[in-house]
Amino acid sequence: MNKAFVKESDEDDDEDLEPAKALPSGTKNYMTVQGYRAMNDELMHLMNVERPEVVSVVSWAASNGDRSENGDYIYGKKRLREIDRRMRFITRRLASAEVVDPALQPNRDQVFFGATVRYCDSQGEEFKVTIVGVDEAEPLSGRISWISPVARALIKAHEGDTVSLRTPAGIEELDILEVSYPS
Repeated sequence: MNKAFVKESDEDDDEDLEPAKALPSGTKNYMTVQGYRAMNDELMHLMNVERPEVVSVVSWAASNGDRSENGDYIYGKKRLREIDRRMRFITRRLASAEVVDPALQPNRDQVFFGATVRYCDSQGEEFKVTIVGVDEAEPLSGRISWISPVARALIKAHEGDTVSLRTPAGIEELDILEVSYPS
């Protein structure tokens, strides 16, 4: 097959990637110490383990001759682009990170970044969430981003307060039962 028919460019293939979690303009990229450490560990793993392994596979596959029908070569080049794209993303996020240690929070009865909040909604159902950075959020595990609507409603409230959360179904009242921070 002629090389003209094979897509081998170093341009980014963004269509198969999930969109980056955008930060509101003019805001800082707040992260917990653990979130910063996890992203840094991922960057080091990509740089020192995964990328060298894929580079060796690609160089081996390239030495086999015809690259146009070489699956190891084609997949390896695509994987290298994905790794490089992820490394650039993590590097930019870490460079703009504002690391906040929730354990140093002096106002422990008020909700701020890093707080774990136990609250109940108007139906009496209890929830427990921890307010973390955009890149650390895992809503199904109770870790919500500080820019999420629930976090924005909770921030700056105290234990015992009732806050209003605007939802598509209307305004919902949330009663804050407990606010805690890591030691």
